[in-house]
Amino acid sequence: MKLDVHDLLLLAPLLLSAATAVAVMLAIAFKRHHPTAALIAALGMGAALASAVWLIPGDAAGAVTGLVFVDDIALLFMALTALTTLGCVLLLAAYLDGYPGLREEAYILLCVAATGAMVLMASAHLAAVFIGLELLSVPLYGLIAYTRNHLPALEAGIKYLVLSATASAVSLFGIALLYADSGTLSLLALGERAPDSPLVLLGTGLLLVGIAFKLSLAPLHLWTPDVYQGAPAPVGAFLATVAKVAVFVLLLRLLVAIPPALTANFQQLFLGLALLSILVGNLLALTQTNLKRLLGYSSIAHFGYLLLAVVAKVPAGLEAILVYLVVYTTATLGAFAVLAALSRAGNERDLDRIEDLRGLFWRRPAMAAIFVLTMLSLAGIPMTAGFIGKFTLFAVGVQAKLWLLLAVMLIGSAIGVFYYLRVAVALFRRVEGASPPEPGGVAHWASGLVMAASGALTLGLGLYPQPVFDLVGHLLG
Repeated sequence: MKLDVHDLLLLAPLLLSAATAVAVMLAIAFKRHHPTAALIAALGMGAALASAVWLIPGDAAGAVTGLVFVDDIALLFMALTALTTLGCVLLLAAYLDGYPGLREEAYILLCVAATGAMVLMASAHLAAVFIGLELLSVPLYGLIAYTRNHLPALEAGIKYLVLSATASAVSLFGIALLYADSGTLSLLALGERAPDSPLVLLGTGLLLVGIAFKLSLAPLHLWTPDVYQGAPAPVGAFLATVAKVAVFVLLLRLLVAIPPALTANFQQLFLGLALLSILVGNLLALTQTNLKRLLGYSSIAHFGYLLLAVVAKVPAGLEAILVYLVVYTTATLGAFAVLAALSRAGNERDLDRIEDLRGLFWRRPAMAAIFVLTMLSLAGIPMTAGFIGKFTLFAVGVQAKLWLLLAVMLIGSAIGVFYYLRVAVALFRRVEGASPPEPGGVAHWASGLVMAASGALTLGLGLYPQPVFDLVGHLLG
């Protein structure tokens, strides 16, 4: 293995993310100081973001050691990962403020998980796929159960540990079957294999089962609401955005790599997963009174929508997926940012129930406005980024003539409008004995910064989406 300067430049976002975890670890070894650890993590993810943005405009794509292939799409999502992780670091800094337990190690786990996500996004080899999955998943076990004084957090961590480990084992068995048939783990080499081999079909199927679990696609979604509810709000934000986006980008890489004939064998599977995920996610979200559980079921539906573009197999499908992932991440991070700003790790529980937010507009109008904006975006209401995302997916469905899936998408979106607006309306209801408006409008400046950025992007991309279309068009052109 020989690395040159060009290879190191291509890996700069990934290397900076990993170096940040090491830097936080060394800082803790010298002196345990929460603000210092948070600052190092924020600066490191900011540097990773800057490096990815710097690399995107050029023609820097290339393979590195045969394990990863860094192209413009990988760089785009590395930048999105670094930006979202930076937001989660700021949320975590505010959330852990005053927490009596150990706080600094959370930033190590978060940076390692971000590194795993970046590995997944650039994987060109099944060994890199498995390493990336584990680098992403193992830190999440600890992060979900980080506030160990909360029993729901411990329960969520154990559930995710057991079920995610099982899904990883299934994926690893699928990888073993693919290797047994082909004698290689390279995605490029696997794409040249005959698709009619039973081992190839079974191995690919098992690998896709593991990915469907990580994306919480129905019927492999049962872990999602419990884990989202038990996890600390900033960790839930990371789980709902970076973790899922990374796995979906991996799915796209696998679909590009494997032979078209093999992809056709799984078209009906993707169609069934999409239909089931949209219906199950939206219908179960209707009955939720806990906002984290509602957002968990909502994410199931949103990734069901994304499968429409996968099933469509039209040139515009990839552009629609990239745009939708960006706008979904923006709105979801903003929603979790509000919950994180209202909560503290030292409290008995996070303020994540609908009744906890009732009358929020009369106490913290700016925070309530941002939360309503994120709900409207997730619902796909015009003048928000979410509408742009759903419109592009709908256009792809019409182009591919997927009328059944489009009908289900419309029904699911209509159901989504109801439960999202139900949450939004609760914010404006007056509550007897409500606290007077609080100065500042946000619980902490770091949380406020994340909320403001998310709200601005959600509204800005909804009113003027051309920049994101230009960027995606440049990357795909």
